Amino acid sequence: MPPSPAAGEGTKSNAPVNVKLLLIGNSSVGKSSLLLRFSDEQWLPEDESSATIGVDFRVHKMDIKGKKVKLSIWDTAGQERFRTITSSYYRGAQGIILVYDVSNRETFDALPRWFSELETYVSDSVVKIVVGNKVDKEFSRQVTFAEGQQFATRMNCLFVEASAKTAVGVRDAFQEVVTKILDTPDLWQPAAAGTGKGATTSPRQQAQTMPGSVNLNESVGAEGSGGCMC
Repeated sequence: MPPSPAAGEGTKSNAPVNVKLLLIGNSSVGKSSLLLRFSDEQWLPEDESSATIGVDFRVHKMDIKGKKVKLSIWDTAGQERFRTITSSYYRGAQGIILVYDVSNRETFDALPRWFSELETYVSDSVVKIVVGNKVDKEFSRQVTFAEGQQFATRMNCLFVEASAKTAVGVRDAFQEVVTKILDTPDLWQPAAAGTGKGATTSPRQQAQTMPGSVNLNESVGAEGSGGCMC
């Protein structure tokens, strides 16, 4: 006997919400280190890490606000020579994590340029969070918490300070941006798929249009792929 409509609706409601996040920021701010700490609870010393070449990708599953969420997290290279490669990966992103190094003011001063790039590739509704990484280097801090917070407030986005080395604030950063996305149904509900600059596409459309992307409708291990440090 075929399943009743009610049963079908129950199955659909239990399906995970697919969310795409993009990590951006200057080279060596620790984007890949944050991702490795979040996804694998690991950290590699800087002398054992290497710069990301192009774009890296990981899948991570989590439960937030009673919803199962499948994250596809894209870790982009910060070097200028990769900008034309990584710009295409903005398509379909519901959340952007902008990272700077609190011990390197140059990486903080570069944030306006990254926001300018976002204006070109994503819609205003996309959730953004600024993350001040490497707070374990408090002795060499060049950007205060207040400066980071004020900048994030001015840009109308979330803000967290974190350390991939000690794990402080790392999970908070990812949870806050995903929670905000879940609070914005137009970003992830199928009916929200649209057209034009920065339009959010469904996970299936992302898999069909993203260069080198993975179809999240297929079975993907929660561990994701291996990552390089940036």
